[in-house]
Amino acid sequence: VQLQESGPGLVKPSQTLSLTCTVSGGSITTNYYYWNWIRQPPGKGLEWMGAITYSGSTYYSPFLKSRTSISRDTSKNQFTLQLGSVTPEDTAVYYCNAGPGYWGQGTQVTVSS
Repeated sequence: VQLQESGPGLVKPSQTLSLTCTVSGGSITTNYYYWNWIRQPPGKGLEWMGAITYSGSTYYSPFLKSRTSISRDTSKNQFTLQLGSVTPEDTAVYYCNAGPGYWGQGTQVTVSS
């Protein structure tokens, strides 16, 4: 399974950050993975943001739940992260992940006016 993140590298404060993860080598509906979004702010550790399962159920970090939405497009084998009302503290490298050993390369997102 290979994962690739895509989306804008710069988002303005108060706007919505939207990233897409394109999956190849496996289906997001038949592989029994949790399809995760994880981020790493500069100088900090990894933070799990949420996940969507092969059946479409979603789970969110309680710290981000009010601002986070994860969805999927099964026709494109993609899943998407939306994070609303962003601030500079949301600046991070964002990764999509399907468990140990299955990571996208990460994409830098900077929140700045």
